[in-house]
Amino acid sequence: MAWLVAVLPLLLAGALIAGLGEGERARTSLDALPSGFDSTLGTELRDRLPDEGAATAVVLWTSDEGELDQQAVADLGRQAGELGAVPTGPTGPVSLAEDGTAAIAIVPVESASATENADRVEELRAQLSSDVPDGITSQVTGPAAVQADLAAVFQGADTNLLLVTAGVVALLLLITYRSPVLWLVPLIVVGTADRLAAVLATQVMAGLDIAWDESTVGILSVLVFGAGTNYALLLISRYRDELRTHAERRVAMSVAVRRTAEAVLASATTVFLGLLTLLLSVVPTTRGLGLTCAIGVVIAAAFVLVVLPAVLVLFGRWVFWPRVPHVGDPALVDTDSFWHKVGERVARRPVAFVTGTSVLLAVMAAGVLSIDTGLDQADQFLVEPEAIAAAERLGESFPAGVSDPTQVLTEDDPERVRDAVGEVPGVEVAQTTQQGAGIAQIDAVLGSTSGTPEARATIEALRDAVEPFEATHVTGTEASAIDQAEGAARDRLLILPLILALVLGALLVLLRSVVAPLLLVATVLATYAASMGVSWWIFTGPLGFEALDSGVPLLAFLFLVALGVDYNIFLVTRAREEARQHGARGGMLRALTSTGGVITSAGILLAAVFAVLGVLPLVVLAQLGTTICIGVLLDTLVVRTVLVPALAFALGDRFWWPRSVSDSRAGSVSDSRAGSVSASRAGTVSD
Repeated sequence: MAWLVAVLPLLLAGALIAGLGEGERARTSLDALPSGFDSTLGTELRDRLPDEGAATAVVLWTSDEGELDQQAVADLGRQAGELGAVPTGPTGPVSLAEDGTAAIAIVPVESASATENADRVEELRAQLSSDVPDGITSQVTGPAAVQADLAAVFQGADTNLLLVTAGVVALLLLITYRSPVLWLVPLIVVGTADRLAAVLATQVMAGLDIAWDESTVGILSVLVFGAGTNYALLLISRYRDELRTHAERRVAMSVAVRRTAEAVLASATTVFLGLLTLLLSVVPTTRGLGLTCAIGVVIAAAFVLVVLPAVLVLFGRWVFWPRVPHVGDPALVDTDSFWHKVGERVARRPVAFVTGTSVLLAVMAAGVLSIDTGLDQADQFLVEPEAIAAAERLGESFPAGVSDPTQVLTEDDPERVRDAVGEVPGVEVAQTTQQGAGIAQIDAVLGSTSGTPEARATIEALRDAVEPFEATHVTGTEASAIDQAEGAARDRLLILPLILALVLGALLVLLRSVVAPLLLVATVLATYAASMGVSWWIFTGPLGFEALDSGVPLLAFLFLVALGVDYNIFLVTRAREEARQHGARGGMLRALTSTGGVITSAGILLAAVFAVLGVLPLVVLAQLGTTICIGVLLDTLVVRTVLVPALAFALGDRFWWPRSVSDSRAGSVSDSRAGSVSASRAGTVSD
């Protein structure tokens, strides 16, 4: 039977992975925009124009020395005509800057997909570089070029993230188990779960027509590998300890699964429900991320609780070599281990440790109230691409908004709307660029740099100016950024309290007490605040960013609260079990002793896996990965190791109120180890 349970799911998963493949869905311009906002409504109108498939590329020529002479301008005009540039005035397709050092041309880029857009921009760049006049440098910017450079960031991203994630997990498993064979078992099982999750989740998303973006599958892999390996570490550690009590490995695994399942299922359920709250987001791709990752967590937990035990049972005890567990070996909880010494020290002065760790977390969270969110387009990339560099150079010689004008879409009288737009302070030029199907597009060139308070003020003034026109909307990069920030704030206001309520509810049901769940949620919140404060300092201090991406606070909160509570669940469920024989204080000491190694290993592994998001040169993923990495390490090494045990030691039985988990015969912390091997074998988690 073990062969069947072990092999059949892996074979079925392999068949589905090979047969179905990842789902596909045509991307739309609305996928990453907040539903119902002004810029989104404007984009919907723009998509109804006859040539909605065309994006704009701005070709920038700059003189290497001095000003461009008449011959150079004539050569550039010829080259612009060959590129298909549109006339922009009486001088033809080329516009010369007032300072004479730069010239631009507008080239429409028609493409049916992001891939075709990237290919067309690369062709444009290659054509320019091969025919540029001597002494002149050419670059391509504008919306089409920014999209192309963004696509280049994600080219091969899923494969790179998967390989790096798997490599990090393999290395840490090898270090954790110090066995040449054992680490392969959870890696293969969790790796299969990850690939199956990617296939099933994207197929479901495609079937339901739910949007996802290039980063979704990468984040899914990080989550499945992180959570799945955490669950696997907990199960294997319990199995190893049961092998010290039971001669028959199937019996040992049965006991291990039974005593691990509650914590794993509680953890997975909490994460699953937390991820589903993202379905309430106003951003389609955020909703897609939530559903995708929720499916991934279910598959990861199922593989760890069903497939992994069957695979492990197929091997003998030798799979743990060189540290093979034998019947009669002492359990870790009955040894004078490092974690027991830590627990005894915390137990002697619990109030001091509560005070000290609370002050530390408060200091780390000091900057959280100063956090500013919303990155402008130039700050989205860790490595500055050509489109951004060219836009900055263009802004030195032309009005800042030339490379990416704000668009006003209207079904009203286009001339009246254009006149209203042109009268807005901060708008340098307003002209009608497209018309058709009863819709007109008016491009407004702003004089202020993108992302500045002046640019935001101009957008707000534009919206006020066109408010009398019912079917008129302002969109474009700057307008979309404003609406995305507002949408992110709305999501935080709605989803964050809901996540907290779900986590608290899950703990109340699991522990059937009131005080412990409230304290555990408070510690997780403190961890989140501290990690956000430290991340804010790192990115705005040494790294020089002015803000965090608007999506980071919500996603970091979700992953840190939902995943961070896992370790508390692993610890307190074991403490409750041990307290039945050893009292509330003794039970917590034994739980810390027995779970210390495995939970620390799991936390370090999860932190390292999320840090892998920095492999992609995109600021939002680097910020998200860094914040979660810091939070998980804090939760693992400070909160779960010191703060939670100290609270339990200080409160004793009151920690579990209104329940009483102690048996009348239970001892105190000082005699918690007196139960000997036979009294503790029924439930020991070792590293």
